[in-house]
Amino acid sequence: MCGINGILYKSSTDEQTIRQSLTKMNDLIIHRGPDEDGTYSFTGDNFGLGMAMRRLSIIDLSSGQQPMYSNDKSIVIVFNGEIYNYKTLRAQLITDGIQLHTNSDTEVILKLYEQKGVEAFKLLDGMFAFSIYDATINKVFIARDFFGEKPLYYTENNNKICWASELKSLVNQLDYKPEISKKGINLYFKLTYIPAPFTIYEGVNKLEANKYIVYDTNTFEHQIETIHKENSQTKSNLSFNDAKKEVKQRVFDSVESRSISDVPLGTFLSGGVDSSVVSLCLSEMKDSKIETFSIGFEKASYDESDKSRVVAERIGSNHHEFIINENDLKHNVNDILLNFDEPFADSSSLPTFLVSNKTKSNVTVALTGDGGDEVFGGYNKYYVGKLNQKYTNVVPKVLHNQIDKFSNSFLRRKDDNRGFKYKLNKLIKTISYDDDYYWGIISLGFQNDEINQFLNPEFQSPGVFEYYKAATQISSPKSLNDFRTIDRHMSLEGDMLVKVDRTSMMNSLECRAPFLNRELFEFTMTLPEDYLIKKWSKKHILKEAFKDDFPEGFLEKSKQGFGVPVGDWLRDGLRKELESYIDLNFLKQQSIFNTSAMITLVSNHLSGKQDNTFKVWTYFCFQKWYTHTYNN
Repeated sequence: MCGINGILYKSSTDEQTIRQSLTKMNDLIIHRGPDEDGTYSFTGDNFGLGMAMRRLSIIDLSSGQQPMYSNDKSIVIVFNGEIYNYKTLRAQLITDGIQLHTNSDTEVILKLYEQKGVEAFKLLDGMFAFSIYDATINKVFIARDFFGEKPLYYTENNNKICWASELKSLVNQLDYKPEISKKGINLYFKLTYIPAPFTIYEGVNKLEANKYIVYDTNTFEHQIETIHKENSQTKSNLSFNDAKKEVKQRVFDSVESRSISDVPLGTFLSGGVDSSVVSLCLSEMKDSKIETFSIGFEKASYDESDKSRVVAERIGSNHHEFIINENDLKHNVNDILLNFDEPFADSSSLPTFLVSNKTKSNVTVALTGDGGDEVFGGYNKYYVGKLNQKYTNVVPKVLHNQIDKFSNSFLRRKDDNRGFKYKLNKLIKTISYDDDYYWGIISLGFQNDEINQFLNPEFQSPGVFEYYKAATQISSPKSLNDFRTIDRHMSLEGDMLVKVDRTSMMNSLECRAPFLNRELFEFTMTLPEDYLIKKWSKKHILKEAFKDDFPEGFLEKSKQGFGVPVGDWLRDGLRKELESYIDLNFLKQQSIFNTSAMITLVSNHLSGKQDNTFKVWTYFCFQKWYTHTYNN
């Protein structure tokens, strides 16, 4: 586990210049790999090339140093991530007569590439971002894993091409501050995050999950290729009981493959279905007690630590529970939000940072339950998506409009209390009579008409979802598989995995997600929908597969997730900073927002006239990033 950086200069460049640039890039991501670093530089007739990495040692501690070279030094690799099936692949390479000099997964990738070329990328089960320079064909390959667990950014200008694990390293190499991307800012205010291939900066991109780039060092032209092609899933004819057994075995196998480590390992245990299942599986395959970690909140309405205690007692783990208060979180807001390097408004990043910070004191690797909702259909939005179809078939649009007006007054809240009124009002607001209603459901920030109300015309970019409709080939999502496919391309890559990667790597902790297994995901895509969501039960088949391993009814208990009262904070400890962001002179100088509309939105929240938590928090996170980036 580490971070990588790379530069391809479009003219012959001396190695000292290349290495100085790489050192600057590496220094900005020491948190990703505090154990060691490494650089490679090469000066060609018409180009200069450099690749670098920072390493957090997890596997093959003594001989896994990078960069790593082929025997004749013609091929070099830097790698970030873990390949979970590397031992199987390594054994096959040895059977094929290939000699290996280390026990590292990095060398396995290198040798596989030498043997099979880019076809080797399809064989990798893991999370990864890597770059390979092959001098025999004058090409650089930059690849990213199937789900996008490991980040990778790239940009190109007249002088050079840069790629990096974090935006801060890449932007450091530019001689100018990039302009704000219209697509990026619109995606952010709709979704509260920015999914690949876009970023907040014009001309700077994220490499999409399951893709690789090929750069030609002679022409500097590039092309982007897909590693695993999308397959039309043939529906399984397995009975529910047989499918349930298959699910349980596949989950166990995935946890086992992701528990390979030469350093101490534990699990995040929130007490929800996903983390509980992962912790149970790990405990059953280890001879000694496993380490589990959770955080609880002093504020009772946000604390669910009792659920994690039940699981810890059931599996007999060494359980570490950290009770935190609002001040613990608020003190870290600035560092956490700015470490994302672009606007990011998922407030659960704050407690995720703290549990990572506490966990790192005991272990270097933590297994998580991330991806369980996408793989097994666990989100409320999936149920709402199906409910939308039934509701709009029964309730005329005219009647719904009256219900919506009624909810505006009857269900209006003045504080950040996410109880029954909040949930009912949210449900009513998500109902849509258009065929693309799911695209509205995933818009957690501002809807289309609201964005046009708050953004100045020169920053508006209608149709920002068109790219994803084309990429997924789903313009009018109807099925659960449609919903999950969209989420794999957007919210999983752009939100959930970003949150975990940045907050854990800030603490030099590696997180692994056993549910993010391509074969497991593709298997669940073949199952009938009612195996995943049955009546009111989400993740039905996963719960049924493991229900006998937990107290009766435990897996059916609702869980609210990592909620934090940011709406209240914005009226209290963060109020002064928020008020500075609606200063009239500041807004006029910025020229991004409709000043009167934004001032009204924020003022209504501050006065308690109306709870606008999600919109105001999204705005706050943007302005914090903007001020740090452009006003410093």
